[in-house]
Amino acid sequence: MNAENRIHALRAELDQHNYRYYVLDEPSVPDAEYDRLFNELKALEAEHPHLVTPDSPTQRVGGAALAAFSQVRHEIPMLSLGNAFEEADLREFGRRVVEGLDQREAVDYSCEPKLDGLAVSLLYRNGQLVQGATRGDGTTGEDISTNVRTIRNVPLKLHGKGWPEVLEVRGEVYMSKAGFERLNAAQAEVGGKTFANPRNAAAGSLRQLDSKITASRPLEFCCYGVGQTSARVADSHIATLEQLKVWGLPISPELKHAEGIEQCLAYYQDIGARRNSLAYEIDGVVFKVNSLAAQQELGFRAREPRWAIAHKFPAMEELTEVLDVEFQVGRTGAVTPVARLKPVKVAGVTVSNATLHNMDEIARLGLRIGDTVIIRRAGDVIPQVMQVVLDRRPDDARAVEVPSACPVCGSQVERTQLIKRSKGRETTSEGAVYRCVGRLACGAQLKQAIIHYVSRRAMDIDGLGEKSVEQLVDEGLIRSPADLYALKPEQVFELEGFAEVSSRKLVEAIEASKRPTLARFIFALGIPDVGEETAKVLARSLGSLERVKVALPQVLTYLPDIGLEVAHEIHNFFEDAHNRDVIEQLLASGMQLQDQGELAAEFAASTTLAGMIAKLDIPSVGPTGAEKLVDKLGTLEKIIAADGIDLRQALTTKQAEAVREFFKVEANQQLARAIEAQLKDFGMHWHSEKKTADGLPLAGQTWVLTGTLERMSRDIAKEKLESLGAKVAGSVSGKTHCVVAGPGAGSKLAKASELGVKVLDEDAFVAFLAEQGIAV
Repeated sequence: MNAENRIHALRAELDQHNYRYYVLDEPSVPDAEYDRLFNELKALEAEHPHLVTPDSPTQRVGGAALAAFSQVRHEIPMLSLGNAFEEADLREFGRRVVEGLDQREAVDYSCEPKLDGLAVSLLYRNGQLVQGATRGDGTTGEDISTNVRTIRNVPLKLHGKGWPEVLEVRGEVYMSKAGFERLNAAQAEVGGKTFANPRNAAAGSLRQLDSKITASRPLEFCCYGVGQTSARVADSHIATLEQLKVWGLPISPELKHAEGIEQCLAYYQDIGARRNSLAYEIDGVVFKVNSLAAQQELGFRAREPRWAIAHKFPAMEELTEVLDVEFQVGRTGAVTPVARLKPVKVAGVTVSNATLHNMDEIARLGLRIGDTVIIRRAGDVIPQVMQVVLDRRPDDARAVEVPSACPVCGSQVERTQLIKRSKGRETTSEGAVYRCVGRLACGAQLKQAIIHYVSRRAMDIDGLGEKSVEQLVDEGLIRSPADLYALKPEQVFELEGFAEVSSRKLVEAIEASKRPTLARFIFALGIPDVGEETAKVLARSLGSLERVKVALPQVLTYLPDIGLEVAHEIHNFFEDAHNRDVIEQLLASGMQLQDQGELAAEFAASTTLAGMIAKLDIPSVGPTGAEKLVDKLGTLEKIIAADGIDLRQALTTKQAEAVREFFKVEANQQLARAIEAQLKDFGMHWHSEKKTADGLPLAGQTWVLTGTLERMSRDIAKEKLESLGAKVAGSVSGKTHCVVAGPGAGSKLAKASELGVKVLDEDAFVAFLAEQGIAV
């Protein structure tokens, strides 16, 4: 293809991408791919200047305004910035600035994060907000005045005094990470459209024809400069922004001054290291010559200023091809699809695999083997397939099919069944997960079960890594976690990577693991949907393994944060004969569980008969109906034996008939009696003896840990807080009692400051623990 044809093809493709990005808010390719295409076009036009046309994407910004909004012409065009992708690009920018200003001393720059949102213009006349507009194509944007007025941190009237008669403020409308998560959760709950990322969410929210929808969205504004003004605000960019802040306009708290390119690079490295902890998404840093006089001297190119540049971070999204889809088998037997990708660098890391979660996700994406896809990687998050680029689908693309037999052991693969329990009825539907039925006869499940059992957060057996576990299973030395405790040093010595000393130390470490806390042991068992926190709730609340083993699902739901579905998973695990055998073998090996004792005091005599009746989910009978039933009849046996006349004296005819029909079923009578008997046995029954809790100092308090602690790990800090009775949460809210913030604390610390939550640094936290008698 000759240069002219390639230029035409690139323009057509870029125009289509611009339309999808700026008009439809549905970007079809990652920013990195767009930048590559754009830079190729710019280079070709530089080689062939006679082919440059006014309508080329290199000569304008963005896309056309939506027809649904009236148009606004920008008195001063809203231009985009040139990009620097490497350190050398930024140094070259610095060299051009120095030459353009003909000065030897270091140039002063402003530094601020490049927010990933939608560029807007706010026009103030005599201090009053009169107009809001999108950037549009840089010359003409969309009138979104009604919508920007709904953004809470946009002042409708400027504060103070001294502002110009005409003041156009330019900035970014964006959505914080937390706001984005809340919005998507709310949308999913009502079956609405969910958004791919905060930028799309912000753009889609700001350009609603119904401003009430915009008002309901968690949008924020941050200004980064000014456009037309009737009088200059200040002599430098930073001073201008600081003055805008005085007038009530939000500016970036990360705004900094830098002397020369070296300090700019240091800022780039610093904020890049903190990027994932910021409360909002950024895709780079913007550097601007600080002096406005110097900016005027440097001037503009066709579409960008010579005095500013955006130094982009390595792309978090990239395009690549799906070479194949393979299936892995996990600890619970879940057969999970994994995309094998043509290797591509994403956020500085080469990615060749990406999770696909389950077959429902593959169906949602419409993914086929051979497709070109958008891959996203943020921080340490496992790379994910975000979108299929249908325009690039090859003719020989193949559908993804679930294997009928386990790829590891050959056992049958079955689709899980979802059981929904409500008002005494169970409805079954197909789940998203496929599972190998081979259980521990499947090598993959056995290996993953053992790896989980010996992990640091579970039994914490030092020296047993994944490779060692795989060897032990492959050699037939262990067929369940209990077999670990029968290992001899001479058996371990035969394995690759082990010598006499290391073999002996491993067996000693296994022996030393026989005194775990009850919570660790429960977590180590690998009960589906039971993580560390749920294991701690079970251990702290019920106090003994025996109670946990026999607890009925309805009784488990009395415990904090345990719903009926998880309760059934716990109950079913301990009902399974194989699991019971493994637990008995573990206990027989000399396992001594620590921290076992009585039922937690707060659960003694904590139930009511009405509450128990409500938990039976009898159709039409809720908590109020249950209370009336108990007030009238008094005991479970009387309720079971009651006829229609007795029941109708307490309930409506419909409710009375529902109770009568429910207890006609022998299995329902047996269940109700079993629940009451267990409540008595555990000491939770309404006639049980009440107990007084020995008050832990932090009981009822919620604490949050953030940043890097230097004198202890976050896990250790969490354990110490929990030993004092605190609940340690992952996010800050109005109910948070205190936040412990180490170096690198980001959005959680900012949220705590915003809500006025107490904050301790690590030194203060250690001193607090010492006051409670806990050494570090």
